[in-house]
Amino acid sequence: MAGDGARLPAALRITSALSVPLEELQWRFTTSGGPGGQHANRSSTRVEVRFDVVSSPSLGPRQRARLLERLGPEVRASAGESRSQARNRVVALERLAERLAEGLRVERRRVATRPTAAADARRLEEKRHRGALKRRRSLGGDLD
Repeated sequence: MAGDGARLPAALRITSALSVPLEELQWRFTTSGGPGGQHANRSSTRVEVRFDVVSSPSLGPRQRARLLERLGPEVRASAGESRSQARNRVVALERLAERLAEGLRVERRRVATRPTAAADARRLEEKRHRGALKRRRSLGGDLD
């Protein structure tokens, strides 16, 4: 489809502080396989995009270390759902950006807090209720 409107950006935006030029990405195109007759068998519409974490000049040292630890030296994404190679390129780029953003995400440390008095009271009331239920069962009472 020549006019499907799928345009590639100049750079792949990962986070607000990081974008990767498309020149750093390696592309591979293959036939998508599956049903579709001659079009699926002869058209290279399946797209695989790879990003080399080790040799990328766009990454800072901390970003590189975090991605290497979480995702490894190379990050890949592929798409082959659409009949259009252009649309599959866009989808593969979106998947790669999501994967890289997830790999760069910094988890906030959990700050331990004490349970509220109401939560403590609910917990104790539930314990009393369960204990009473078990006592009734052992005495041959209701089988709720």
